[in-house]
Amino acid sequence: MPLAIRARHLTALSACLALASLLPSPSLSQTATERFQFALIGDAPYTRVQEVEYQRLLTSLNRNDLAFVVHIGDFQFDARPYNDNPSVAAMPCVDETYKAVFDSFQTVRHPFVMTPGDNDWTDCWPLKAQPADPLQLLAKIRTMFYPEGKSLGQRTMPVKNQSSDPQFAKFRENLRWTIGGVTFATIHTVGSNDNLGRTPEMDIEHMERKAANIAWLKQTFADAKADSSRGLVIMTQANPGFENFWPATPSRRYFTNFIGAQRLNPPRPTGFDDLIKTLQDEMESYNRPTLYLHGDLHLFKIDKPLYSKKTDRSFENFTRVETFGEPDTHWVRITVDPADPQLFVIRPEIIPENVANHR
Repeated sequence: MPLAIRARHLTALSACLALASLLPSPSLSQTATERFQFALIGDAPYTRVQEVEYQRLLTSLNRNDLAFVVHIGDFQFDARPYNDNPSVAAMPCVDETYKAVFDSFQTVRHPFVMTPGDNDWTDCWPLKAQPADPLQLLAKIRTMFYPEGKSLGQRTMPVKNQSSDPQFAKFRENLRWTIGGVTFATIHTVGSNDNLGRTPEMDIEHMERKAANIAWLKQTFADAKADSSRGLVIMTQANPGFENFWPATPSRRYFTNFIGAQRLNPPRPTGFDDLIKTLQDEMESYNRPTLYLHGDLHLFKIDKPLYSKKTDRSFENFTRVETFGEPDTHWVRITVDPADPQLFVIRPEIIPENVANHR
C-alpha cells in the first residue's frame, strides 16, 4: 500500500481507537472463575486489496473487549509471487514494510503478540528487487517485534521470553504468559518445511531453532502441570501435517473417501516430525483442554488431529484451530469459559465488508 494511503488508513484507525479506548478492557489479572476472550488472526496483510480489508479487521478488533490479540505469522506477501507481479502488493522483506506492519500492530488497543511465519523471513531469499538474507531478517524481526518481558500493543501485558534462559538467548520470539489460570505459549515454527532442506546454513538454523522449540514446548507443559493450569494454548505459524502421524484406520477413512486423494506410504519425513512426536508424548500425561492455533494454509478449520500412540485414538482434549488467511480477512474469537467443561469456545468472526460473496 502506498505510504499516503497507508497513512490515511492509520489516521482513520486512530479515530476509531480513540472511541474504543473509552470501552472497558479485560484485566490481565483475570481470576480463574472469570470468562475472557482473545483474538486469533494471521496470514495478512498480503496484497494491496487485503491491506484495505486488514484495516477493517484491526478496527473490528479494537471495538471488542479482548484480553489480547495473537497474529499467527505471515504478515507480508510471499516474495515469489511478488516477483511475478510487483503491482499486486507492497514489496516484502524491506525495512519500509516491516515498519508499516509494526506500526499497524501498535494501533491495536489490546496486548498484541506475533509469532513469525515463513513469508516474514525464511522465504525472502528469492526476492529479485534487492538482496534479502533470511538470517539477517530473522535477527531484525527478533529485535523489532519482541521487547524483553512484554507484548506489543497499546496496552501491553507481561510475557516471559525464552531468551531469559542463557542457553536459548537468541530466541526472544518464543513467549509464555498466564491469564485466568490458563497457560499460553508461542512456538516459532514456519511453513516451507520449517526452513529445512534448502541450504546447509538454513539446515543448521532449523536444527538449532527446533531444539529451542522442543525445550520450550516441554517446559510449557511442565509449567502448566505445576501451576495446575485450567488449560493450555499453543500458538505457532506452520501447519505441521498432523495427518502424517495418523493411525491406519482414520487415515484410510480420510484419504480414500475422496476421489483423487492419496497419501504417501510411508509419509515423507518433514521438519515438523519431532515437534508432533513431542506433542504426542506430552499429551499422554496431560488431561486438561489444549488448543493448538496456527495458520499457513489459509483454510479455517477446527478439528482434533492429534492421535495417541498408545490407543490409536485422537486426544479428545486436544483441539486444532487454523485461522483465516489471504484472501479471507476475518478473525477467530476464542472465549475462555471456566464454567464450560471444554473450557474453550471458538467462533469465527466474519467482517461483513470483507465478504467476497453476496456483495
